Amino acid sequence: MTEARRSRLHAFEINGVAALADPVGVLLLPDSATLIVSDLHFEKGSAYAARGQLIPPYDTRSTLRRLGEAIARHRPERVIALGDSFHDLGADGRMDEADAAALQALVASVADWVWIEGNHDPAPPPRFGGVILHELAVDALILRHLPAERAAPGEIAGHLHPCAKVRGKGRAVRARCFATDGARLVMPAFGAFTGGLNVCDAAFGRCFGTTPDALVMGQDAVYPVRAAKLVPDRYQSRPNITAAR
Repeated sequence: MTEARRSRLHAFEINGVAALADPVGVLLLPDSATLIVSDLHFEKGSAYAARGQLIPPYDTRSTLRRLGEAIARHRPERVIALGDSFHDLGADGRMDEADAAALQALVASVADWVWIEGNHDPAPPPRFGGVILHELAVDALILRHLPAERAAPGEIAGHLHPCAKVRGKGRAVRARCFATDGARLVMPAFGAFTGGLNVCDAAFGRCFGTTPDALVMGQDAVYPVRAAKLVPDRYQSRPNITAAR
């Protein structure tokens, strides 16, 4: 990896394991040459269209393009897709054949590809290749889709689609983020049509015991923001951490 590419990344540790957060929304574990991505939600657009919400049906193609660029840039030996890679159990049947072929080629381009089961895709389609697991241990980390309440140190999970809102100089910025307290981490959602839940929401308090810090994804860099500087969305109150304990 060139220095110019490395400068985009934010270096930190999760439970003592070296990690790099990329502003595109993937996490790198350099010691094991592993790239982690979460909540791809392939074919979310076609699922909405089937219910009458007509939105452009190009989310899968856009998500595949960005993921392919990240893999080409970092050249990992292993990719771990951390659940909800497919929006539902019918996603495979709705996927354009060109997109399906591109996904098969992308999986085949990596020595080791792991699909972690999600709540949307408890049975990822086998035709794309890769290994399907419920969870996976990597060094001092445990990777799964659903974050546990008061998770043990080392958990990396997805599912919650974290976003952070930061206010300053008369304006507020809201963006996707990695949520972490240094011991555990919740991944941002990577899919093109995925929304986000503010890290001040009580759901994060149940996982971390308090509002976590945020590694906020900018266009060209990741910006670490302490929990004390994060603000909830309008009408959203901070979790009652005392009561949660």
